[in-house]
Amino acid sequence: MFLRRLVVWFVARCLVDVSLSGLVRGSYLHHLFGLSSLEFDLSVVEIEVEEMGDCILDRDARIKLSIGTKQQDGHNDGLFNGPSGLAFDHHRGLLLVVDSGNHRVQVFSCNERDEGSFVSKFGEEGHQPGQFQYPWGLAIDHDHDRILIVDRLNTRVQSWLLSEQSFLSCIGRFGSGDGEFYNPQGIAIDKHHHRIIVTDAGNQRLVVLSPIDGSFLFCVDNQGSQPGEYNKPSSVAVDDDRHRIIVVDSNNHRVQVLSSIDGSFLFEFGSKGNQPGQFNSPQGLCIANQGRIIVADTGNCRLQSFTHEGHHISSFDCGTENPFEVAFDEHRGLIAFSSGHRVHVIGANQWLADTFTWRPDLHRCAPSWIKQAISTMTMIRSVVDASNAMSMIPNELLFEIFLHL
Repeated sequence: MFLRRLVVWFVARCLVDVSLSGLVRGSYLHHLFGLSSLEFDLSVVEIEVEEMGDCILDRDARIKLSIGTKQQDGHNDGLFNGPSGLAFDHHRGLLLVVDSGNHRVQVFSCNERDEGSFVSKFGEEGHQPGQFQYPWGLAIDHDHDRILIVDRLNTRVQSWLLSEQSFLSCIGRFGSGDGEFYNPQGIAIDKHHHRIIVTDAGNQRLVVLSPIDGSFLFCVDNQGSQPGEYNKPSSVAVDDDRHRIIVVDSNNHRVQVLSSIDGSFLFEFGSKGNQPGQFNSPQGLCIANQGRIIVADTGNCRLQSFTHEGHHISSFDCGTENPFEVAFDEHRGLIAFSSGHRVHVIGANQWLADTFTWRPDLHRCAPSWIKQAISTMTMIRSVVDASNAMSMIPNELLFEIFLHL
């Protein structure tokens, strides 16, 4: 809290020095900083802390928004019954969430005007094409304008048109042979090698499919606890920059890293326990900037982050809620995770330093409040002289200050 007040004091002092009374008003600063009041005589800086409830996630200021309620709430739009897989559609500013217990997928807005608001839904309970039985994993394939959804208890993968959210086709049936599944769970797209990868948890293997017609290519099916063997592989992600497949080996309480060329074992990290870098039945993961690996450490009620080499960085405490899946949006600097009957969205840099770097060429679709903060920093820099304290702050640090407060 002291450091937060100090940063606010310093920025306030710099803003006063600029003397932009016509451009920087209290209401605008309130919008940018989220402060209850900002006294420019610098004698008092008051920060209002709103207590949202007794759950640690409701009190954590790093969480930008939460969707759903703590209790199971039926089939109403915007509410969940055990949400699982999720993915950001950064082209449209949407967050797609698999509402597993309600046998459907829900779509929410991620722009700043109606952030977290319900947009649409598709799917219903059943065994016919376009129906689901406890779906789990989800991946967006922008190259083919489609959504791939693991229809878990129907032992298949469904393909839906992304732009219209209409059913396209089904892949798979029950069994242990080629093109067959038993309790599949996670899914990812290998863009470099043009493949679809499915964690076939009940068969203790990874199944690799063609993205063209979903035909079987090969599988990695070594059951056990030795390196390169699996006991309920639950989630999968692809590190395209390093040509690697990252797999959550849930019942072995570890993460395995494979070559995306042939599925050969590279290295593993994690063991059973509750210390940093240890796991208790992890379920989900995603790849963030710089190849960082974020794991949903389900049994330990936390997220954990690791370097691309598997070294522990930091943990995010989820209180009493068990996180299941996690997704990263590099275009907006967001991390989303499902837990209990809710979905939470974190500002990435508010948990992991340097996870999100402003890149105008990549983030042209960013929310307008971020663009407004950037524009304000640019405007301030244009009117101060080289001796002003504001001119000595790096652009990225300025962006962090505006983003955090």
